[in-house]
Amino acid sequence: MKIGIACHPTHGGSGVVATELGKSLARRGHSVHFITYDVPFRLHSLEKNISVHRVKTPHYAAFKYPPHDLALANLMAKVASRYRLDVIHVHYAIPYSICAFLAKQIADHDFYVVTTLHGTDVTILGETPSLKKMIEFGINHSDAVTAVSNSLIEQTNNTFQIERPIQLIYNFVDLSEYNRQKRQDVSQKRLEFATPQEKILLHVSNFRPVKRVKDVVSVFNLIQKQIPAKLLLVGEGPELPSVKEYVDELGLTSKVLFLGKQNEVASLYSLADLFIIPSEKESFGLVAIEAMACGVPVIGSEAGGLPEVIKHGETGYLSPIGDVEDMAKHALHLLENPALHRLFSLRGLKRVKQLFSLKKIVSEYEALYRSFWSGGGVYSEQEEESFYTSS
Repeated sequence: MKIGIACHPTHGGSGVVATELGKSLARRGHSVHFITYDVPFRLHSLEKNISVHRVKTPHYAAFKYPPHDLALANLMAKVASRYRLDVIHVHYAIPYSICAFLAKQIADHDFYVVTTLHGTDVTILGETPSLKKMIEFGINHSDAVTAVSNSLIEQTNNTFQIERPIQLIYNFVDLSEYNRQKRQDVSQKRLEFATPQEKILLHVSNFRPVKRVKDVVSVFNLIQKQIPAKLLLVGEGPELPSVKEYVDELGLTSKVLFLGKQNEVASLYSLADLFIIPSEKESFGLVAIEAMACGVPVIGSEAGGLPEVIKHGETGYLSPIGDVEDMAKHALHLLENPALHRLFSLRGLKRVKQLFSLKKIVSEYEALYRSFWSGGGVYSEQEEESFYTSS
């Protein structure tokens, strides 16, 4: 199968999932073409069956803003025509679903468009009057639409007038990469951040307001008053300066470590005793399953899709948004009960294996692609035979 993937190439859940999906599809023998403005950060090296096509946005004096979206649509059409793509799978409704629709109109080769909704393209941009109808158009004119949680499907249907069913396909984690490292290696690495007596709490995000990173600090502040602990904050974003100020105000400078953006986070999860995700909006919570895959229980909020990821009272705990006292209470309960912590760790890993493994979810996407042919479509019999042979 020949598959185009359009996504944000930077740090963030949608770009991570899109890139890891493309890598997995390529390893299964499909030809994968990333169409984006930069090399996705999760593409660490050249891999077999993967090509990257970068958008070149023209700069012209008459344009106040460079027409990136038009250049992207043009590149999609060119790549689809040149490489005879079967599917272009776009991650994030805006601008990618609109660009893919336009590309279908101008390409001399027909292809299917799959749009995956990841969250803020619905929950934030969908509430923006200047974009709402455009997002709705892109969703309704895709050949198939998926979303990463039932919560997001419900929000999408409540926000837009949707004319087609939206299929649930959860996000996933590669268990060969995200797993608990050997005890000896972890013990040595932990000493770089904490003493043997200290617990380590971890948070990973893009430091946007919806992530409520100050709540992470507040939760940690309550915990460290009861037991020795350190907090590792991974990521960067607009809230970073105010979070640093807040840490200083609380007198926690020596106990909170800012590690910045990290391309390799799997090893950091293995160091942690708990993962904290107190978001006010979280359509899925990819970092939560990454933590669970590494045996780390999660303390989260009752936001969006998190209750579909974290099983309250079994793999972690959920609290009302903003209730830092409740989160700290649950965290201390786990940290002060090693046997219970171990049980939550094992249950979390089991849940990831059952629901969110890479093998399971990539197979679901493959089945979706194949459904176009089983249900008829725009391809001739000759093209359909070629599709099955190549895949």
